[in-house]
Amino acid sequence: MLPWVPWVLLALLLPTLLTQGEARHRGDSQARNTSRSALGRLSDYLLTNYKKGVRPVRDWRKPTTVSVDVIVYAILSVDEKNQVLTTYIWYRQYWTDEFLQWNPEDFDNITRLSIPTDSIWVPDILINEFVDVGKSPDIPYVYVRHHGEVQNYKPLQVVTACSLDIYNFPFDVQNCSLTFTSWLHTIQDINISLWRLPEKVKFDKSVFMNQGEWELLGVLTQFREFSIESSSCYAEMKFYVVIRRRPLFYAVSLLLPSIFLMVMDVVGFYLPPDSGERVSFKITLLLGYSVFLIIVSDTLPATAIGTPLIGVYFVVCMALLVISLAETILIVRLVHKQDLQQPVPAWLRHLALDRVAVLLCLGEQPTSHRCPATTQATKTDDCSDMGNHCSHLGGPGDLDKTPRGRGGPPPPPREASLAVRGLLQELASIRHFLEKREESREVARDWLRVGSVLDRLLFRVYLLAVLAYSVTLVTLWSIWQYS
Repeated sequence: MLPWVPWVLLALLLPTLLTQGEARHRGDSQARNTSRSALGRLSDYLLTNYKKGVRPVRDWRKPTTVSVDVIVYAILSVDEKNQVLTTYIWYRQYWTDEFLQWNPEDFDNITRLSIPTDSIWVPDILINEFVDVGKSPDIPYVYVRHHGEVQNYKPLQVVTACSLDIYNFPFDVQNCSLTFTSWLHTIQDINISLWRLPEKVKFDKSVFMNQGEWELLGVLTQFREFSIESSSCYAEMKFYVVIRRRPLFYAVSLLLPSIFLMVMDVVGFYLPPDSGERVSFKITLLLGYSVFLIIVSDTLPATAIGTPLIGVYFVVCMALLVISLAETILIVRLVHKQDLQQPVPAWLRHLALDRVAVLLCLGEQPTSHRCPATTQATKTDDCSDMGNHCSHLGGPGDLDKTPRGRGGPPPPPREASLAVRGLLQELASIRHFLEKREESREVARDWLRVGSVLDRLLFRVYLLAVLAYSVTLVTLWSIWQYS
């Protein structure tokens, strides 16, 4: 056999063998591609050579624009003492990743793919007012569209610092901001924009839980550029969450009991001023109000920089109760009956019974015109008359020296004259005692009339002060409630 024959046969069979191998390799590739899903092939296509540590732009001069959106879901707590607001929001953001793009026709018409967040570049958008890490669920995936748009949706429990103004409590409106900005990148690298129109963000209450203590009034938005250094400029998007407290619970548990106690204090002025029950009644009200303030002290918000107006209201009400008690003690002291009570001074009688009574439309008050000097003169004259009368009777020696007239009556016995003189002295003492008691009663009646007039005057002044204070507070709270 010729030596070149095998080489000729090999040359003839080689193309056939190569064709069969290519066909077999193509069949194996098609089998592998058929067994793998389109999602897996697309994920490998996007993430095989992806660099997540580099901002995803082909031209480094082009900034990455991140659009953000916030939907308030619930107001969890408002800590007035620590100036902290805890909210639960739905946060959404999207940006364009130029390295996450594909042709849907090459991958079974897939236009959207969910991939792990840890596998791609994510902007460092934070909230400036963060003071604590909330208990937010971890969402490990993001959506990527075929033209490179990355959508990141996640719920957040946000614990932020907020300047809370509690002066109008419980009719207060709070305005707290959530500022989204890049912590590191300047506006030349990352720019921030608003996802939706400001009007839609402001009035969006579609998911808000509206059964709590706070009512959502709206969410305002504002874009701002700021610079820390002369060469660094940052972009930020502010969301102002405006909430209002529902005051019904506090009005029922705080305001109404205080109002009832003040009404009872005003009604207590209708007790007689000369009755000791008014003082005990006022003291009972004061003690009850003190216990009420101790109970509600934990309900009132407390801060180191201010006191709510309702706290001032309670303090003023307590002061009014103290003033009312002091006025009651003064009036009771004036009208209290005592044996050595001095007569009412003429200027006080004239001022109270003539001027103040007419001013208060109390009518003409009866007055006693007996003067102390007249009374004393009357007593002196009475004693003089009694002495003269007694002197006419004479002493025991005079009885002996009395001449016996002819045909005249016999002189009275000595014992009878002494008895008559003793009886007349007793009658004079009784008359003097009765006049003294009548004088004391007249003085007590004068003080009672003066005390009654002054009590009416102080009551009307007190009532006017309470009404003016109440109208002022109601007006302020009404303005704050419906503003």
